[in-house]
Amino acid sequence: MPLLCLSTSGSTALQSVLLAGCVIAFSLGLSACSDTAKHPEAAGFGPNPVLPDPQPRLLPTVNIAPASPWPPGTRPSVAAGMKVQAFADGLDHPRWLFKLPNGDVLVAESNKPAQQGSAGIRGWIMGKVMARAGAGVPSADRITLLRDTDGDGVADQRSVFLKDLHSPFGMALIGNTFYVANANGVVAFPYRSGDTEITAAGKPIVDLPAGRNHHWTKNLIASRDGKRLYATVGSNSNVGENGMDEEVGRAAIWEIDPAAKQKRLFASGLRNPNGLAWEPKTGALWTSVNERDEIGSDLVPDYVTSVRDGGFYGWPYSYYGDRVDTRIKPPRPDLVATAIKPDYAVGAHTASLGIAFSTGSTLPEHFRHGMFIAQHGSWNRDPHSGYKVIYVPFQNGMPTGMPVDLLTGFLGPDGKAFGRPVGVIQDAKGALLVADDVGNVIWRVSAK
Repeated sequence: MPLLCLSTSGSTALQSVLLAGCVIAFSLGLSACSDTAKHPEAAGFGPNPVLPDPQPRLLPTVNIAPASPWPPGTRPSVAAGMKVQAFADGLDHPRWLFKLPNGDVLVAESNKPAQQGSAGIRGWIMGKVMARAGAGVPSADRITLLRDTDGDGVADQRSVFLKDLHSPFGMALIGNTFYVANANGVVAFPYRSGDTEITAAGKPIVDLPAGRNHHWTKNLIASRDGKRLYATVGSNSNVGENGMDEEVGRAAIWEIDPAAKQKRLFASGLRNPNGLAWEPKTGALWTSVNERDEIGSDLVPDYVTSVRDGGFYGWPYSYYGDRVDTRIKPPRPDLVATAIKPDYAVGAHTASLGIAFSTGSTLPEHFRHGMFIAQHGSWNRDPHSGYKVIYVPFQNGMPTGMPVDLLTGFLGPDGKAFGRPVGVIQDAKGALLVADDVGNVIWRVSAK
């Protein structure tokens, strides 16, 4: 029986050995171990995505798009009526973006902590997978400031804003205090408008769950009144296979009182929340979430959703409300009964990360009332999904209709990737900036 036909829960050790064979075969140019999606990618989008029966497998699907930087003179493709140019290049794995009030742009050049990750053969395998997908570089552990002094859409000044951080990701500013979410907690620094670097030592605010760190990124957003911070913490596993003791405080969004240096659980059951943004009409907090793997190429769609205080969103016991994941033992029907269905699916395994609402956008009119979503792209779906920036229109505070492609071309017809989009923000002129962590570029999308 071919490996790709095996379909059973299996032991973790056997999975690891067989998955190693898949990775080795892939590296030699042989066919990868995978199942094939039965539904088109679009079926996994919208408020009511297609959710077929799960297909548990002895081997997870492995379908890596080998990623490399853009060849000289090339760039992504952009939707009609717009243009794309490099705002800054020559960066070191740029992951996340933040705009200061004076228009300066900060970029977290970061990757997972070097000393953390899954141990053993499975950890080695996943390291090989991520390296082939362009995510295997050491973390630069810094935040770089970019400034466009002449307004031509290209940063002509840059400086190291902060260095010697610990896998930094999310950033926020409240008054004269700049906050950074490292992989293990939130730290604060003094900031004055116009500063191009910070040399003061950071002051710890709160710790965040770290350790094994299956999902290491910690995003950060300030409340509109400046009194609270909200931080994302991803799970320590796919579906709790390391034991739920490893998941305490994880797969969650935390509310932080920076003045009191205290935190409380705001929402849970969110396997790997990344993007955070305030919806401009309702004021609701929205997040993007990467859902679970290893039950087929069609499951489970990633999603964006508004987040309720105290809400539980299913992980790991269920998905999309009350759809029970039978791999989790013991089950928790009491929690499943309270699970909130996400608002909008954005495709299975698309790895949707950065989100930004189009408030104040100067893009064409049909891109001014919705959400931009950066889809980092799949490594475990056949065919591939994501590898683009999409736009989802909103009306009355909720998504309406299907997404529109905004920035594409990251994935070629040969299944190889050039760059991968991650963080998105609007700049001071209402153009969209997109961090490309494999291309080492920040792209700027603006109206022609």
